[in-house]
Amino acid sequence: MKELLRTNDPTLIAFAQALLSGEGIDCFAMDVHMSTLEGSIGILPRRLMVRADEWERARRVLTDNGVELEEK
Repeated sequence: MKELLRTNDPTLIAFAQALLSGEGIDCFAMDVHMSTLEGSIGILPRRLMVRADEWERARRVLTDNGVELEEK
C-alpha cells in the first residue's frame, strides 16, 4: 500500500474514496478512528492508501477531478 492523500478533511477523504471506487480502484482510509484519541478536534490527519501498482492511476483520477495532491 502507498499513501495517496493525507488530510484533516473527512469530506475530502470520502470524496476521494467515491472517485476511486467509481474507477474500480481499491483504497483504504487509515487513521479514521484517531479522532477518538485526540478528542475529536481534527488535528491528526487521515491517510488514503492504494495499492502501489495503482498509485499513479489513482493520483491521475483525483487530480483530474480537482483534488490537489502533494508532490511525491
